[in-house]
Amino acid sequence: MNAIELQHVTKKYKDFTLSDISFEVPEGKIVGLVGENGAGKTTIIRSIMGSCHFNEGTITVMGEDSKNDSHFAQIKQAMGVVLDDGCLPILKVKDMESIFKAAYVNWNHETYLKLLNEFELPVKKNVRQLSRGQKMKLALALALSHNAKILVLDEPTGGLDPLVRDEIIEKLKDFVTNDASHSILFSSHIISDIEKICDYVAYIHKGKIQFYEEKNVLMQKVRERELPNLEEYIIAFAKEVKKNESAAH
Repeated sequence: MNAIELQHVTKKYKDFTLSDISFEVPEGKIVGLVGENGAGKTTIIRSIMGSCHFNEGTITVMGEDSKNDSHFAQIKQAMGVVLDDGCLPILKVKDMESIFKAAYVNWNHETYLKLLNEFELPVKKNVRQLSRGQKMKLALALALSHNAKILVLDEPTGGLDPLVRDEIIEKLKDFVTNDASHSILFSSHIISDIEKICDYVAYIHKGKIQFYEEKNVLMQKVRERELPNLEEYIIAFAKEVKKNESAAH
């Protein structure tokens, strides 16, 4: 079963089109969505969450159509979301729980307190006083405290120092390792993080999926080309795509 599945999804804007997007997040797996800024990563995530209405195609989450509002509201209860830090209310850390407890029927107070302690978050501080790393840890703690089956994260490690990034990556690994029914989709432009954690990688460029492959297959291609890592492979692939675009014009 696929935790998330996109089939031929298209979203048209005045100056940008997300075009014919198809890929899936298999249950129990981690899928990384890679692409330059403006490639369409956030539009895909917003479409999955139902906050962006796409023009064509279908998105299913845990087997439910995202456009079926009555059923999809229940599915959202099983989804943990981490967006940018601007999406957190301006409250004290200790007061965040009341908002999320009201929104999620399976909210777990003990889990939340445990995660705040693990992440060493200052509970008496206002969210706006937190560093970016602390804000992302708080967002992740909130996403993990209501028995989510699926995590959807948009650039969760962007702009963080290496130690905080590793801490977040390890927590995401644990989420899937500890329960085979858990799945993750996360976007990033930090390809070393994708290489560390993902089972599948989707590369998007100018609103189109250029490849979607198992990471093991990609790593074999890295070795065949005698490249040092996945980042160098994707950079080389991106250059080839742009070269072909130039030739076409």
